Amino acid sequence: MFALFRLNFHNQFYSAYSDTDLLNQVKRLWLDALAHFDREQILLGAKRVIETSDYLPTLNRMLQCCEACQNPAGLPSPRSAYLEACNAPSPKAAHHWSHPVVYHAGLATGWYLLAHEAETVSYPLFLDHYRRLCRELGKGRQLALPDPAGEATEKPPLSREVSRQRLAELKADLKLDE
Repeated sequence: MFALFRLNFHNQFYSAYSDTDLLNQVKRLWLDALAHFDREQILLGAKRVIETSDYLPTLNRMLQCCEACQNPAGLPSPRSAYLEACNAPSPKAAHHWSHPVVYHAGLATGWYLLAHEAETVSYPLFLDHYRRLCRELGKGRQLALPDPAGEATEKPPLSREVSRQRLAELKADLKLDE
């Protein structure tokens, strides 16, 4: 990968990594961050970076390109998965998910957070969970969707009479009428 970068981004590469110690540190950092991808995915990601970028990539850009090449199990892109998780109607278990990993990443992030927080807050959290779950999938973990019948269904609203009766009982219990 670094040999491809050196060939393609020649001047930028030597400017950024003029020191061998610095290059070795960067290689260790990238090795750790890209460890969950196999060799082929890393090379495909590096080729994608070269084809789509005029500049030497950051680690984040390389991760994005490797993820884009990592679609053997029909995984949606992280952005598509995020949008699906944010827009899925309730009950979540009854939604037709594109992949179980999207449901589990949404669940781990929190449905309330996805629905109510700004994207600048919720997307990075979702992305962390999504990437972790994708790595676990690559290691053989099986993810299943919950049984839609098992999720609690919404109860119809109470009638006015029943609501007033329960409110009166609650006031009496709390001794608010005195």
